Amino acid sequence: MSERGRSPARLVALLLVALPLPAAAEPAVTILDLPFSASALRGPGSEVAIAVATSGLLPLARPKPGGTGAAEGGPIAVVWGEAGGAVLALVDGHVTATLLGREAVEGLAAAETPRGALPGSRRALSGALSAHLAEPVTVRGRLGAGALVIRERKAVPMSAEPKAVPVATATVRPAPDPAFAPRAPRIAAFDGRPAILAVGETEDGSSLMVVEPAESGWSVRARSPAEPGRPLQVAGVADFSGTGRMQVAATGSADGTARLRLWAYEGGALRPLLSAPGYDAAAPGEGGPDLAALLPRDGAVDLAVPVADRSALAIVSLKKGAITERARAPLPAPAAFGVATLGAGAAARLLVGLADGRIAVVNPNP
Repeated sequence: MSERGRSPARLVALLLVALPLPAAAEPAVTILDLPFSASALRGPGSEVAIAVATSGLLPLARPKPGGTGAAEGGPIAVVWGEAGGAVLALVDGHVTATLLGREAVEGLAAAETPRGALPGSRRALSGALSAHLAEPVTVRGRLGAGALVIRERKAVPMSAEPKAVPVATATVRPAPDPAFAPRAPRIAAFDGRPAILAVGETEDGSSLMVVEPAESGWSVRARSPAEPGRPLQVAGVADFSGTGRMQVAATGSADGTARLRLWAYEGGALRPLLSAPGYDAAAPGEGGPDLAALLPRDGAVDLAVPVADRSALAIVSLKKGAITERARAPLPAPAAFGVATLGAGAAARLLVGLADGRIAVVNPNP
């Protein structure tokens, strides 16, 4: 072929090299149409969601006009504010809202803070095991807790006579730390053994704690080095790496920069695995709910967590030895009072409580 004949082909090749590759599509973000401003969000598996689902309220609830109501038997989330409440469910790829009275939701939500618990705190509940913070103390000029109260319902032998369910109660102190930070405890399982994750606080900073049962009772088994700044926030506990072992994702600001870290708990010790700047799962204020949710897919678990200024929700992978941001969804207002997942895999939708009282729905797979 002549040099002249090859020129057009060369020109096309150069243009193809020069053109940028198409960018990955951003997650789609929509706003849920609710007739009230929300201030609280609880996801599937939460104490409030379970209470609503088993209370008998749903058959009597009013489906929002244009919606089909909550999916029968499916996972639900619950949102509420001063002027109303709603049950959110995923139906045929769409998040639907079933309206509830605020008083009904708040009545069920009251159980989140048991009698004697730290004011404004929430207990953790998993099966027969529960844990909550108690005994207010002051550390670094803010409210903390002097005790972690753990309760476990025991099995009742079969009998013709009704019997009260026995409950074993244990009180764990944070010593040598003066207090537990006002972060809701998390119940997890490592190698088949139950454990509770809490955050200890000193005048110098905060540390991640693992509380486990032993022959002498529950006690702090491991703690990470103390980090200055706001108290650490547990973002999630899951098999993030896909190796069959549970890890702990938490955010903090050791160097003044919001940072996401992944920890392994092995042999009675916490071991840091990965770290990346720019993410923060802590809600504004003290003792608010965490702003993170698990997103199972691709044989492992991703983490949905806001960026440091809460202006966007990031979908983060923590496997293959790296923290990799898969996608980022800009939000119309800062994330403020909760992140939750409805569904799994390609059908999953993420809910984000925004600072202006709206609920954003994020499709992580546009």
